[in-house]
Order: sequence, then C-alpha cells, then structure tokens
Amino acid sequence: MKTIIKSIMILIVTSLFLTSCNQDDLKLDNEANALDIESAEKQVEIDNISEELNDIGEDIFLVYGSSVASKSSDTKKDFEGMPIPECLTITKIISNNSIHVTFDYGEGCVNRNDNFLKGKIMMTVGFDFADKAVTTDYTFDNFYFNTKKVEGEIHKTRIRKNENGFPQAIIIKDIKIIWEDEAFVTVKGERKREWIEGFDNKIWGDNVFSITGTWTITQKDGTVNTATVIEPLIRISACRFIVSGVVEINKNDRVCSLNYGSGE
Repeated sequence: MKTIIKSIMILIVTSLFLTSCNQDDLKLDNEANALDIESAEKQVEIDNISEELNDIGEDIFLVYGSSVASKSSDTKKDFEGMPIPECLTITKIISNNSIHVTFDYGEGCVNRNDNFLKGKIMMTVGFDFADKAVTTDYTFDNFYFNTKKVEGEIHKTRIRKNENGFPQAIIIKDIKIIWEDEAFVTVKGERKREWIEGFDNKIWGDNVFSITGTWTITQKDGTVNTATVIEPLIRISACRFIVSGVVEINKNDRVCSLNYGSGE
C-alpha cells in the first residue's frame, strides 16, 4: 500500500512539472535580426538534444556509477522503477573496470519528455578510482532525436561532489546534428552540469541542473557561431525544455542574447 501511495505521489508531482514547462518565455534581445533568429532556433534545438542526452547519461550513472559487481545480469532489474520508454532495449557487457551499455530504441518511441527517439546510443562507463570519477563515452548508430539525426562523440566525467557540494559532470562534445532537409551543424565544446536539487532522493521529476559552458557551432555553409552561457541554464528533468538562463551567441561579429525565461 505504501508503494502504491508513493507511486501516485510521484506521478502527481511529475504531472505538475510537465504542465508548467514551456518555451513561451524564450526571447532574443532587441538587436536580433533574421540571421540571429535562425541561429537562436538552432541553439534551442542543440540545447534540447544535449540535455536529453545528458539525462540519459545521468540514468546510466545512477545505475552503474557505484560498482560493477553489485549489478545483476538482468538489465531490466538494473533500471527497475526508472521512467524508460517501452521500445527501449538495454544490453550491457561488463569487462574489468568498465561497462559497455547499449540503448536501442529500435524503430522509435516517445520518451518521458515527449521526444521521439530512434536508433542506438552506445556508452562505455569507466571508473577512475584515483580521481573518484566515473567517465562515460557516447557514440551513436543511426540515432534520431525527433526528426534530427545525431552523430559524433561525447565524453562525460562525473563526480559525486564538487566544491559546492553538488554532483557534477564535465561534458566534452563533438557531435553533428542533421536536419531532414540535409542541413547540419557540428557542435564542439564543453559544458559543466551541476545537479543542484533532487540528488538526495529518487524522485525523477524534481531533479534540477545548472549548466554553464562555451561551444562552437559550424553550419553546413561554413558559418561559425560561438555560444557562451552568461547566466546558468536551468534544466528540470520533468520539463521538455530548459526553463531559464541566458546564452550569448556570437555570429559574424554580431552578438545577440537568447533568454530562456524566468524558470516558470
């Protein structure tokens, strides 16, 4: 009975989060022109994809980040109680101080944040005992986020506690995002992602992350943008979109600010 009540409470909390998350507050500064708007739209999509992949990485860390030996051979038991989509097949291979995990979404399905995922993400989880860190390397096999294909590599180093007392990940990415019309961008850079709320319980919906960093975005025609977080981006796991923060975009010596809102 207690388990049922707890599940209902978690569902109610998650529903409240989901209904309060939107992109209505997304704004560009007054200096923006058509080119800036196009860059901003791409930046929003890049951020959405990045954060979805980061959430997957957090799931992997929570399951495999402590000990290889303590995990069963049944991946369903490993992820029991976590909000994973029905189409997802998870396989793992344990070798020495690493675990090789494949998330296979097959022909695709909608995940907990209403994004359609298809294809495979391959992750290698390693343990750096000297630095008390867990590393995760991502690669992709015909993987799609909604209608956009994702290629490339991501390296993530996760520690349990930083100088502020929060779990933290440093994420180095070199990825390519391809749209349906064959337009694409390559994204290279680094993000710091602090888990500032919800890390001390097992309620997925109240997890809050603070993200900073700088990265370059190169478009198909060779145009290069630089994006820098000037006010930390705030991500709530139960929200489909980033809820607040400011990114400064530098393109062809023009600078505009992309404001994600006030967090409501």
